[in-house]
Amino acid sequence: MARGGFCIGAAVGVDSFGFMQGCCVGERLFAHLRRGGMAAVTPVPEAASAVPAPPRFAWGSRTFVMGIVNATPDSFSGDGLGDDVAAAVSRGLEQVAAGADILDVGGESTRPGAAPVSLREEMRRVLPVIAGLRRQTATPISVDTVKAEVADAALRAGANIVNDVWGLRRDRRLAEVAAARRAVLIIVHNRPARAVVDALGGVYPEVAYADLVSEVRAELLEAAGWAEAAGVPPDHIWLDPGIGFGKTPEQNLELLRRLPDLRTGHPLLVGPSRKSFIGRVLHLPAGERDHGTAAAVALCSAGGADIVRVHNVQAMVHTVRVADAISRVGGT
Repeated sequence: MARGGFCIGAAVGVDSFGFMQGCCVGERLFAHLRRGGMAAVTPVPEAASAVPAPPRFAWGSRTFVMGIVNATPDSFSGDGLGDDVAAAVSRGLEQVAAGADILDVGGESTRPGAAPVSLREEMRRVLPVIAGLRRQTATPISVDTVKAEVADAALRAGANIVNDVWGLRRDRRLAEVAAARRAVLIIVHNRPARAVVDALGGVYPEVAYADLVSEVRAELLEAAGWAEAAGVPPDHIWLDPGIGFGKTPEQNLELLRRLPDLRTGHPLLVGPSRKSFIGRVLHLPAGERDHGTAAAVALCSAGGADIVRVHNVQAMVHTVRVADAISRVGGT
């Protein structure tokens, strides 16, 4: 392993989706950053003397809740906090008080059709929030990013989970960062698809799958294999079927309906909160989808989800507690 958490190596080809595989930087990238490649980026706020230990959960005992903290100005759900670090930290602490088991901090919108954010800007958004939260809570913190440099800096600032919505298909180095920092890696299933944006938000109208559930499961396990090969322990790998990512509304519903078929032995995370498939069932905008989200979350819990990723933490904590009491022995 080289300094900075990256191993020494070279890019090796592209995968079937056209994304870089096996990209492993190390000394040359580290030297480039030190020479000024990231000179304008705000220094990493040091929240602790060492990267926090990876979180441990009693899987199967209940459904755990991940609260979303959007440090973006353009979240699809309308809850983005933009440049207001204090408001983002306060939001996270409120979620912890409401029962969140994990906080997920993101600085780049992943809604269909969203404009990409530069490395510098994403770091500027998320690092102060993560450091501010870590100073005030021991709750596990996830960084929602597809960039290895952001993940590495976020882990040094106090995060202990990396949430990759492209499941290692854009930047395989994320697995190396997670391994070097002993962090949990969340692998989210995704596919490139044409997005359409209308009054109910972004949607993917056409995404080709021959066998949706089998392909999602196989591609998640393939990416988990890449992570293990990079040194991430199997128990540090969580899988997410990617509701709202590279699927039509009908495909999202099918995945939720067949959630038990997606269990693999890795912890299963599902993020249905306020997604467009709910809006299209109810004909409601994102800000009015919490009741629909509660229905999806309850069924996720009954279907075997270990973690649900949500916006309205208090309401969804209540939802999973009742769902667990019905569907899991000792779930209360």
